[in-house]
Amino acid sequence: MILIVLAAFAAGWIDAVVGGGGMLQLPALLLVPGITPLQALATNKLASVFGTATSSVSYYRSVRPSLRTVLPMAGIALAAAFSGASLAAFLPPAVFKPIILIALVGVALVTIFKPSLGAVTKLKYHGAKHVVIAGAAGAVIGFYDGLIGPGTGTFLIITLVGVLGYDFLMASAQAKIVNFATNLGALLLFIPLGVVLWPLGLVMGAANIVGSYLGSRMAIKRGAGFVRVLFLIIVAGLITKLGFELFSGPN
Repeated sequence: MILIVLAAFAAGWIDAVVGGGGMLQLPALLLVPGITPLQALATNKLASVFGTATSSVSYYRSVRPSLRTVLPMAGIALAAAFSGASLAAFLPPAVFKPIILIALVGVALVTIFKPSLGAVTKLKYHGAKHVVIAGAAGAVIGFYDGLIGPGTGTFLIITLVGVLGYDFLMASAQAKIVNFATNLGALLLFIPLGVVLWPLGLVMGAANIVGSYLGSRMAIKRGAGFVRVLFLIIVAGLITKLGFELFSGPN
């Protein structure tokens, strides 16, 4: 229990800054004796919904992300996450690992070789087109979050930076709101199924809140440059983890 709480705290901190905390929190849950993968996924969502709610409020108070962009994106992502969660019991996550690994390598290379990327906000689209592209991204990433989950915040941030043109700090602020919606969308399916382990999830949620608050405050204080560096570190960690799982043998 101590190790799981520590993992939830660390995951909340990581998620609040750059996303990817699920890569730590979900495997920790899978170590619980007798837990099924679906219970682990559902309980992970319960813990994460507290953390993303906390960091969303912190970011909104300080950074003031554009609600005109993020609310439609979050609404679409919520519905997509619900749809993805409905398939979570039938499609093994291993199916997606090669695709996710390739995508993360591409994300890392673009971020490394374009140091100006995400340094300042320079929107690439405006008006309705901006909202439509944000909504499409929310649909794809929201579906992935409901189906599997880990790395969702990372994909949201790189999409908001690379596709829409936000700086890393603003992208992280908006990603937290969308990620809260995707966690909630998945929970709307998992709760009626009775697969959420409430006592465990609530304890982890409390740890997630503390980690998320501290992480979001540090990101706000240090700015986009700090978020970019930590983003690259987390992406490298995700690549290493997925690569090891993919090539070390059958899952």
